[in-house]
Amino acid sequence: MDPRVEEHARILVEHSADIGPGDEVLVSVPPVAEDLLVALNEQIAAKGAFPVQASLLGGGRAGRALVSAMDPEAYDDPPEALQAIADNVDAAISVRAATNTREMSDVPPETHAALQAMLEPVRNEIMDKRWVGTQYPAPANAQEAEMSTDAYADFVYDAVTKDWAAQREFQSNLVDILEDASTVRIVSGETTDIELSIDGMEAVNDYGETNLPGGEVFTAPVPDSVTGEVTFDMPVITQGVEITDAYLLFEDGEVVEHSAEKNEDTLTAMLETDDGARRLGELGIGMNRDIDRFTYICCSTRRWATPSTSPSGWPTTTASAPTGRATTRRFTPI
Repeated sequence: MDPRVEEHARILVEHSADIGPGDEVLVSVPPVAEDLLVALNEQIAAKGAFPVQASLLGGGRAGRALVSAMDPEAYDDPPEALQAIADNVDAAISVRAATNTREMSDVPPETHAALQAMLEPVRNEIMDKRWVGTQYPAPANAQEAEMSTDAYADFVYDAVTKDWAAQREFQSNLVDILEDASTVRIVSGETTDIELSIDGMEAVNDYGETNLPGGEVFTAPVPDSVTGEVTFDMPVITQGVEITDAYLLFEDGEVVEHSAEKNEDTLTAMLETDDGARRLGELGIGMNRDIDRFTYICCSTRRWATPSTSPSGWPTTTASAPTGRATTRRFTPI
């Protein structure tokens, strides 16, 4: 086994999820990342804890088959067994890795939105626990990043296997700057000029705890304070669908206009998930200097000051919109 896989598992267990004796740990790992699952089981058991292997919907072709066949509108609540797992575990580790990153591309966006709403109680419960989401360098993810499998593995592990205590110290200065700030304005080109208040909001130092790789300082805007427009020149794959050149116009904290060059219907469905989906949930500024290029998966926006909407998590994989705090991130199990 690649020793970097073992180090990845050690960081997840010891640093990110802080697993200890007696913990029951929800572990969601797709088959393509079996090496990491093996290493995680070893690390968790060595701590006197126990892994519970499960996922919300399953991944890959099996997950698509389930999502395509079920009618989410027929469910008032999430399945009791899934809710029971979320209620009873002490921590959760979710691994992203794909054999086909577009597997869910032909599932209607409205179905995705309904499923996310149905499963929200499960996610909310997990997010109250110790949890972390991470990326495994699977071949399909390497292909999406336009890299060889070996080069992508080097890229991911360079960003993951770091001295996270040193990274925390490196990021602390930006935390202090944001804590003392009252307003942030982001201007880029002719179609991005957005302003938001962060007065009284907590700035959080993400050093590989709930995201691995981490390396980000994030905060949340004051509700209703976001005004202006933003165009995302970086694409994103969500629900197996690529969204490109997305544009959002904010007034009084809400998206009042939006468009996308490609797959605008998916963006529309995500913004209509619930009442909070049109609000800006987070401002994240990437500080992990080993993430030195854009990729669709894993590290796509961590070097950029990137707004993200709640609760869908677009365009990044994290989202929250708490009042007064910015400590809640989005759990995205396989």
